[in-house]
Amino acid sequence: MLNKLKEKKLTKKDYFVVSSLLFGLFFGAGNLIFPLHLGQLAGHNWGPAVLGFLVTGVLLPLLSVLAISITRSEGVYDIGRPLGPAFALVFMVLIHATIGPFFGTPRTATVSFAVGLAPLLPAGSTKVALFVFSACFFLVAYLFSRKENKIVSNVGKLLNPVFLALLALVFFVAFLHPLGSLSTATPTKEYLGQTSFINGFLEGYNTMDALAGLAFGVTVVTAIRSMGVKRETNVAVVTAKAGVFGMGAVALIYLLLTLLGVQSLGKFKLSADGGVAFSQIVNQYAGVAGQAILAALITVTCLTTAIGLVAAFAQDFHKHFPKVSYHTWLVLSCASSFFFANFGLETILAWSLPFLMFLYPLAMVLILLSVFSPLFKRDSYVYFFVVLFTVVPAFFDMVATFPAVISQSNFGKAVYAFQHHYLPLADYSLSWLVPALVGLALGLAVHFYKEVFVKTQASEMD
Repeated sequence: MLNKLKEKKLTKKDYFVVSSLLFGLFFGAGNLIFPLHLGQLAGHNWGPAVLGFLVTGVLLPLLSVLAISITRSEGVYDIGRPLGPAFALVFMVLIHATIGPFFGTPRTATVSFAVGLAPLLPAGSTKVALFVFSACFFLVAYLFSRKENKIVSNVGKLLNPVFLALLALVFFVAFLHPLGSLSTATPTKEYLGQTSFINGFLEGYNTMDALAGLAFGVTVVTAIRSMGVKRETNVAVVTAKAGVFGMGAVALIYLLLTLLGVQSLGKFKLSADGGVAFSQIVNQYAGVAGQAILAALITVTCLTTAIGLVAAFAQDFHKHFPKVSYHTWLVLSCASSFFFANFGLETILAWSLPFLMFLYPLAMVLILLSVFSPLFKRDSYVYFFVVLFTVVPAFFDMVATFPAVISQSNFGKAVYAFQHHYLPLADYSLSWLVPALVGLALGLAVHFYKEVFVKTQASEMD
C-alpha cells in the first residue's frame, strides 16, 4: 500500500524528458551515414529496405532498454548473468570493445573527418590530415573525460539541437529541390526483390544501437526511477510510451536520410560510404561555406559522443577489473581509438561488420529473452539452449562477412561450404535464426518439464 502511495504519475513534461534522453542516447551525428548509404544501395526498393533497417536500428535498441528495465539490470553484464559470470564478463567485454575502442569510438573521429574536413582538403593529404585530426580529437576526449566535466554535456545540449536544425534545413532544401527521383533510382543487386528487407535489416547492425542500449540503457531506467516511478512494470510502461516518441523521432530522421540517399543517385554515383555521400549533398546545396559549418558542428557533436564512450568504457572496465585504474583504462581506450581511427572510415566499416554479424544475433536473443523472461521465470536453461544454438551459426556468419583475406582463405571457404550445406537462410546471413528457434523450443521444453515435475513431486509429498 505504501508503494502505491509513493508511485508518481508522470506529466507530459516528464515523458518529454525521457523521450529526449532516449533520442539523445540513440541518435548521434555518426548515425546519419548509414541510412543515407542504405538509400543509395536500395534505390527504388527503399521501402522494404528502410523497414528492415528500422527493426534493427530503432525497434531493437528500444527493446534493449526495456530488457534492462524488466530484468532490473545495471548494465550489459547483468543481461548475460543467467548464463553465469564467465559468459556475462566475456559478453560485456565484447560489447564494450565493439562500441568502444575497436570500432565505435574510432568511428566518431573518422565520420567527423570524412564528412566534415576531408572534402575541404587537397587530394593526397588525407592520411596525414587524419593522423593529426584524430590525435587532436582523442587528446581532447581524454582531457575532458579525466574528470567529470559538465562543460561537455552543456556543449552537447547546445550544439546537438543546432546540428539537428541544420539537418532539418538540408532536408527542406533537398526535398524542395530533389537531385533525382525516388521511383527511377536503380538498386544494387543485393537490394532486388525480397532481399531488400533482409539487407536493410543487416545494415541496421552498423548503428550499434542495440549494443549501446544494453550498455547505457540503465541511464534511461535510472532517470525514470528518479522521477518517482518505483514499480518495474510501470518503469517498463513509461519506457515504452516515451520510446514511441523518442525513437519515433529517430525513425523519422532515418527515413528522411534514406530518401535523401535515394534522390542523390540522380546526381552522384554510389559512394563508398554514407560519409562521402553526405558531403557531396551538402556541397551541392550549400557549397564550401555550408561544408565548413557542417565540419565544425559534426566534429563537436561526434566529440561529445566520443567522450561519453571512452569514459563509459573506462568506468565499466575499472568496475570489473579494479586492479587497473580508471585513468589507465581511459588512456588505453583513447590510444586504441586513435590507432584504429587511422585505418580510415571505409576500413573500419568493413572490419566492424563481421563482428556485428556475430554480436548482434547474441544481443538480439538475449534482449528478447530478457523482455519475455517473466514468462519463464528467467530460467537459465532457456537462456543456455538459445545461446548455445545461436553462437556457432553466428560465428559462421561472421567468418563469411570478413574481408577476402579471411573469408576467401581455406578456413573461410570450409566454413562457407558447411554453412550453406547444413544451415537454412545462410544465403541471407541469417543462419543463426532457425537454430535459435530450435534452442528456444528445447529450453522451454526443459523449463516446463521442470515446472510440471516439481509440482508433481510437491503434490506427492503433500
